[in-house]
Amino acid sequence: MKVLMVTSECAPFVKTGGLADVAGALPSALAALGVEVKTVLPAYPALFPLLAQGKEVASFGDLPGGSGRLVEITAEGVNLLLLDAPQLFDRPGAPYTGPDGKDWTDNHIRFAALAQAAARISFDGLSGWVPDVVHAHDWQAGLTPVYLRQDGRTPPASIITIHNIAFQGRFGPHVMGDLQLSSDWFHPDGLEYYGDVSFLKAALVYADQITTVSPTYAREILTPKFGMGLDGVLNKRANALSGILNGIDLDAWNPKTDPALAAPYGVKTLTAKAKNRAEVAKRLDLDPDHDGPLFCVVSRLTLQKGLDALAGALPGLIEGGGQLALLGSGDPILEQAFQQAAKRFPGRIGVHIGYDEAFSHLIQAGADAILIPSRFEPCGLTQLYGLRYGTLPVVARTGGLADTVIDANHAALAAEVATGFVFDDVSVDGIGAVLDRVFDAYRNRTLWQKMQTAAMRQPVGWENSARKYVQMYETLIA
Repeated sequence: MKVLMVTSECAPFVKTGGLADVAGALPSALAALGVEVKTVLPAYPALFPLLAQGKEVASFGDLPGGSGRLVEITAEGVNLLLLDAPQLFDRPGAPYTGPDGKDWTDNHIRFAALAQAAARISFDGLSGWVPDVVHAHDWQAGLTPVYLRQDGRTPPASIITIHNIAFQGRFGPHVMGDLQLSSDWFHPDGLEYYGDVSFLKAALVYADQITTVSPTYAREILTPKFGMGLDGVLNKRANALSGILNGIDLDAWNPKTDPALAAPYGVKTLTAKAKNRAEVAKRLDLDPDHDGPLFCVVSRLTLQKGLDALAGALPGLIEGGGQLALLGSGDPILEQAFQQAAKRFPGRIGVHIGYDEAFSHLIQAGADAILIPSRFEPCGLTQLYGLRYGTLPVVARTGGLADTVIDANHAALAAEVATGFVFDDVSVDGIGAVLDRVFDAYRNRTLWQKMQTAAMRQPVGWENSARKYVQMYETLIA
């Protein structure tokens, strides 16, 4: 079976969030089940060294935004098809924004080119390689199913995976000409979305199958609260919607072999976490002799993540005997709130604004618990990293957080299967209440270690989810 992935990011090459981790890890898991995957990815400047080593396998003179070519190369276990279109992707800044932090004004053209290049090779193939399934990810690849339908030939099966429905690729109606799409398709049952064009809505209408990254999130987005305006479209296509839980790369996230750690450890050597905690304390100027639990946050600092509520709950966290290590960036107001908290509670709160992949591994290894008070969370990966590293997740009951963490209620504790703490009220009081539960559990060292052991033994890899994707592919092909 042959599958063409279409994505705007892919770890470890380019990453802004969980989409990249999925796009980087899923192909290997599918390959283990006999699926041959090629991944179409924009050739951003960070990938230019790979362009020089690869082989040109296709060229286009009339993509949206001009010409481009596909260069094939296998790197880090991923078979990449890099879309080399310098006029669109040879730019400073992040994948979607410039150095000023603002979206590129031609993002609609840039990612329409990505989608159209993928659609063309889906029909024409590459030296005899023709995909059975085209699997697009998020709004940036959302026009891929549209171009497949517009071509006129019988297309391969198509899938769109929603990683976060809050990001929809919405542009004014004037872009239709830039996208090389017929105005006949601009209507409420097609591309039109409240007077605009939405790349994600287009995919939801025209893809054969819709998936999202956890079963609970698949149910949530059918409601107005979580559907972000697209719940009506999704309800019309509910029979084509399913949720398949994300996994993580077990080789990249392995506390026994992780080179970013001060000391490796496993289920039987949990005491070595203390050396990692000491290194985190050193890096963030935390009191190294503090004997209460060290909480961590590794996250974008946004309201979605509930971090405004957490900021308000910090005095209670400190009063209860905790410390906090935070790594992340985002909303300037939230950045300032946590920086001020670090000044107010020196030695108890340490903050690193920005992102450092290696440091994120060390923080997971050194902390006792990871805080994820998200108001909505399609899947979440940091709680899976926490489980893998024996760092107990403290999570809101939403999306993939609810699907992956077993709450420390009486029944779960009695059965010794509890892996973290789940709560419902994302507010200062709600976070304070769950922190009280964490402090009580932490004081019982035997109980805490049993929970760590249960967490580290929980399956968090891609094996089960990859099999579900293969089953879906086979059904679509049949």
